[in-house]
Amino acid sequence: MAQTNVYAVSGGVAGTVDVPAAFATPYRPDIIKKAVLAAAANKRQPYGPAEGSGMRHSVSTWGKGRGTARVQRVHDGRKATESPNNVSGRRAHPPRPERIWAQKVNKKELKIARQSALAATACAECVKARGHQFDDSVSFPIVVEDAFQDIKATAEVSEVFEKIGIAYDIERAKEGRKIRAGKGTMRNRKYRTPVSVLIVVKDDERAAPIFKSASNLPGVTVEEVKTLNTSILAPGGDAGRLTVYTKSAIDAIGGWTQ
Repeated sequence: MAQTNVYAVSGGVAGTVDVPAAFATPYRPDIIKKAVLAAAANKRQPYGPAEGSGMRHSVSTWGKGRGTARVQRVHDGRKATESPNNVSGRRAHPPRPERIWAQKVNKKELKIARQSALAATACAECVKARGHQFDDSVSFPIVVEDAFQDIKATAEVSEVFEKIGIAYDIERAKEGRKIRAGKGTMRNRKYRTPVSVLIVVKDDERAAPIFKSASNLPGVTVEEVKTLNTSILAPGGDAGRLTVYTKSAIDAIGGWTQ
């Protein structure tokens, strides 16, 4: 069974740990992409115009012979309406609220997708191909001692990342932050930040400090083992997210079956 280093908060190697069998799952980017796209589709909220919108007028047509367009016009008036090419008219091909966006994925495929995305976090080549930056001396999967989840200061979390050799990715996310294009700027999502380090802990009760201290680092998220899914491990369907596991989280993942 393969082993990996367990990093101490000081940055040194505190020991080794057996890598769970789930990390040996074959890499399946096709199934990962399928699961992530299905999850995104299932989160979509149907929307569309109200029934009869743009058609609530008393209209008539003047007919031909007047040198004007033969469109519906407000009765006893001149304003054209109801037609898709007119102001206050209906939309030509609006989105339909009755459309079903949900996609179905087999349970076995979902399981394979999650474990394959998990295994990709232990592959340095996959992580580097995704665009993350780190020292070549870092051993994958990256495991830190449980004392890491007791850190209460954001600066200390950043310092631990620097000692391990993955602080470059935090700078990459910070420099890649940009203003979003489109109407999202008016909807409380003005900035878009690249995805950076994922911190995985066993449970949120003991790891409450790290949830708060790491939240201020750009692109960094903290998740429990029980909430891990393919969309978190492979954002956008691209596997190989730079992930840091606590020692207790690795032990919990060891209970996952192939």
